Amino acid sequence: MNSGRKKIAVVVPKYGLVGGGERFVSELTERLAVNPAYDIHVFANRWQGQSNRLTFHQVPVITFPKWLTTISFAWFANRKIAALGGFDLIHAHDRILQADICSMHFIPHRIWVKEIRAKKVLSLFDLATIRVEKKMLSEGRGCKYVLPVSRLAAGKLQAEYPDGQYNVQVIHPGLSDEFLAEGREDGRQIRKEFGIGASDFLLLFVAMNFELKGLDQLLAAMGKICGTKTGNSLKLLVVGKGNEAKYRTVAASRGLGDRVIFAGVRHDMPAVYRAADLFVFLSGFDTFGMVVTEAMAAGLPVIISDKVGARDLIRNGENGFVVAGSDLEYLTNKIIELGRNPDNRSGMGNKARDTALKNSWDAAACAVSEIYVKLLSAKAVN
Repeated sequence: MNSGRKKIAVVVPKYGLVGGGERFVSELTERLAVNPAYDIHVFANRWQGQSNRLTFHQVPVITFPKWLTTISFAWFANRKIAALGGFDLIHAHDRILQADICSMHFIPHRIWVKEIRAKKVLSLFDLATIRVEKKMLSEGRGCKYVLPVSRLAAGKLQAEYPDGQYNVQVIHPGLSDEFLAEGREDGRQIRKEFGIGASDFLLLFVAMNFELKGLDQLLAAMGKICGTKTGNSLKLLVVGKGNEAKYRTVAASRGLGDRVIFAGVRHDMPAVYRAADLFVFLSGFDTFGMVVTEAMAAGLPVIISDKVGARDLIRNGENGFVVAGSDLEYLTNKIIELGRNPDNRSGMGNKARDTALKNSWDAAACAVSEIYVKLLSAKAVN
C-alpha cells in the first residue's frame, strides 16, 4: 500500500442496500475511491457486494431495546475507527459521536419527529438519536463540514443548530449511469405491457409509501380533470409499494376506474420513466427525492411539492412546476396545461433532461474531494 495515500473512514449503518440514502453513499464512495490519493474504509453494520477499491469493517449494533440502536452504532463505529488508528478523515453519512464531515441526507431528528411526523411525545429512541446528533453537530466534536443534499435540508439544519461551528455546503445527489440513455423504444414496450395507447397522456407516480408521497392529492386532481378534454386520454401508472387495495378504492370513488394502473415494484425503472409523459411527486417531505432527477433524465417535465428538496433544480414553467402546499387547483391546472400542449411538454422535458445531466455523481464526488483536500491541508498545518 502506498503510505502517501490518505486513509478515509466512511461511516454508514447500511452500505449499498435498497434505499435512496444507501444508494447515495455507495455511488459517491465508489467514485471517491477511484482517486489514487485515498485509501477508503467503509464502517457499516451491513453491506451488499464488495469492491476491490474499498475495505469493509463491520460495526455491531444493539437493536433491543430500540433506543440503543443509534447510540450503539455511533459508539462502536468511533471505537473501531480509533482502535484501527491512522485515519486522516472521518466522513459520516449518519449520526455518530465524532466526524470531520457529515453528508446529511436526513434532517435534524427533533424537527423530523415533531414537525414532519407530528409526534407529541418523544420516545427513548428519539431522545437518544437527538443526543448523538448533538454530540456530532453542536458540541465541538470536530465536525468541520456538513453537506446537506438540498437547500431544504440545509434550512432545517440552520433552524435546529443556528450556532453550528461548521461550514455548510449543499451537494445534490447525482444520477446513476443506468438513467443516462436516450430513446423511447423501451418506454413504448412498457406502455404496450399495460395497454396504454400511444395517444394516452400518461402520468407517472413512483413511491414506496403511497400516502406519504402524495397519491391522494394526485388522484383528487385527476378526478377533477376527468370531466375535461384532457381527461379523455388521461392515465396514471403507479409504481412501487403501498396500500394498493385502499387506493384502488379511492380511484374508483373518483370515477377513475381503469385509468389508474398499479404496476408494483419494478426493476426496469429507466424504461418505466421513458414510458411516461409527466412525472408527479407530491411528497409531504423529502430531503431530496432522487426519483425526480431520474424522471427528468428521461426527458419528463415534473410536478413536485415544495416539500421536496429537488425543488432546487426546478425552474417553474421551464422544466417543471413546484406546487405550494396542497394547492389542488394549481396542480390540476398544470396537469391540464401540459396535457393540452405536447410541444410545450416536450420542450420542458428536454430542459429537464439537461438539468438532470448536470447533476452527476462524478460532479458530487469532485465537490466532496475538494472538501477533503481543504480539511487535509488544514490538518497538515495544525
